[in-house]
Formats: sequence, C-alpha cells, structure tokens
Amino acid sequence: MILATLRDGSSDGRLVVVSPAYDSFALAPVTTLQGALEQWDSVAPQLARTATFPLPLDASLLSAPMPRAWQWLDGSAYPAHGDLMDQVTGVAKPKTDFALMYQGASDKFYGPLDDVRFPSEDLGIDFEGEFGVIVNAVPMGTGAYQALDHIKLLVQINDWSLRTLAGPEMKTGFGWVWAKPHCSMAPFAVSPDEIGGEWRGGRVCLDLLIDWNGKRFGAANGEPMDYGFPELVARAARTRDLVAGTIIGSGTVSNRNFREVGSSCIAERRGIEIVDEGEPRTAFMRFGDTVRMEAKSATGKSPFGVIEQRVVAA
Repeated sequence: MILATLRDGSSDGRLVVVSPAYDSFALAPVTTLQGALEQWDSVAPQLARTATFPLPLDASLLSAPMPRAWQWLDGSAYPAHGDLMDQVTGVAKPKTDFALMYQGASDKFYGPLDDVRFPSEDLGIDFEGEFGVIVNAVPMGTGAYQALDHIKLLVQINDWSLRTLAGPEMKTGFGWVWAKPHCSMAPFAVSPDEIGGEWRGGRVCLDLLIDWNGKRFGAANGEPMDYGFPELVARAARTRDLVAGTIIGSGTVSNRNFREVGSSCIAERRGIEIVDEGEPRTAFMRFGDTVRMEAKSATGKSPFGVIEQRVVAA
C-alpha cells in the first residue's frame, strides 16, 4: 500500500492511493490520512483493494503524507551517532535500557519539495536524515511485541536542526524549542510489506542516500538501530496512550563505518573531523543550499520518493 496526500488548499490535504509504478493514483475512501488511521481496521482493507488508478500523478502537487499530526516523537536509536556526539560534546549521559526520545513540533511538516525557511544563517542549519513510523491508536503500557502490530506505515523524514541553539537548550535540561523547527517528509507513506525483506527486526533496512548541493554526503543503512521501532513505540506508550496518527522517528541514521559510507547530518561529519583532525572543517548550510534525500532498496527501488529542498531566508 502506497499512500500520499494531494494539496487541495485545506490544512490536511486529500488522501490518495498510489499505483505500484508511482505514476498514477485513485482517491482514497476517506479524505485524510489522519481519518484513515483513526478507522484503520475498516479503512485499510479498502485501501489495499484499490486496483485501478485512473488519475496521472504529478509529484510536485504532493504535500507531506501527513501535513500535520497530533504527535511527533523522535528517538535516538543509532549508537554510532550518539556515541560520537557524546565524545565530541563531552556530555556524559546516564546509561539507560531504553532509547532516548523527545517530543517535537507536529503542527506542520514541510512537503518534500518545499523551500525551508530560517531566520538566520548563523543558527547552524543542519539536515538530519531519518526513518519513521506512523501508528494507529496504541494503549498505554503496550509492550514491544504488541507494538509491532500498531505500526501501520513507514515514512522518510528530514528532521531539521539548528545546532548553534541546540547546545544551550540542552544544557537547560528542559528540552528543545528553538533548536528543533518543523521537519520535512518524503511524499509517500508505505505499508511495511512494500519494502518486503528490508523491513526486518522492526527496522527499515534501506540505504538513505543524501546529497548536499548535488554532491553525495551520506549513504548510511537504516538497520543498525540499538532499539527497533517496536521498542520506540513501547517506550513512547509507557505512561500515555498514543493517539492514532502519532509519528515516531528513528533519530539520525548512522553506521559505525561512517568514515566510509558518510553521514546523515552535518554535525556528525563535523564530529568526525574533530576526532580525526582536532577541529571541524565543514560549515553548516547557507541560504540557497539544497539537500536531497532518497532511500534506496537493494534493487534500486525508492519506496518513499525524494525529499529535495532549498534553504531560504524567512
């Protein structure tokens, strides 16, 4: 099942079902993806039975699959990234037996081709390539084994960060506001079966190809999470019910051999430079810079489509 949302002038857009060839679509039986998730058990079979796709698809007319959501929670599930950042910043985090997670801004997700606005180049503008899941309603206390059944859709995310502001906000111990603006999302949300064997262990085992200003920056694979998405969902649901449409991110995709495969954010590249050379050499993004993100399967399939965006002045 491949779902997308057409811009129609409303806040939540018009949900459509996309053909296997990604070149045409049919209108979904419910108007929005949020509405579908709230009625998933009855709506999903109708979506899956869609057999004809009479309308040609123009990807430039697509918003994020969920232009806004009730809840966005982002994890930090890649130890290669976390360990490097801790080494560089000198932050000694307490050892935990669960993934770290914060709650971010969910009232807006940029579409895959939208320009992304920032107030200043001096804020350390950085992209962060991630994978994410969207769940139906998850009861409080749901364990990881049961949480797997609540993962209905997979997505690809660019979790924008402002690094100059992140350090001071982290030190307050009270969470991020300034340092974490709105995220971007690739155009297609897909059911796990769409990526077949590359959805295993509750992980999206695809290469995330990232180009910055037309040059390859990273090609990390999504598999080596220390906690998979079922564990992240269970972590989020420990003391709260999760509403249908909650989006949960993996954190920055990172591999231990990041010197060979590259990185999914600039901060990691700068961290490598600090460790290897004593200081960072790579600057953060400037107005006019572009970033392109595309997850690829072993056969070259691009299940989520492409995020391709330009950084501009607000």
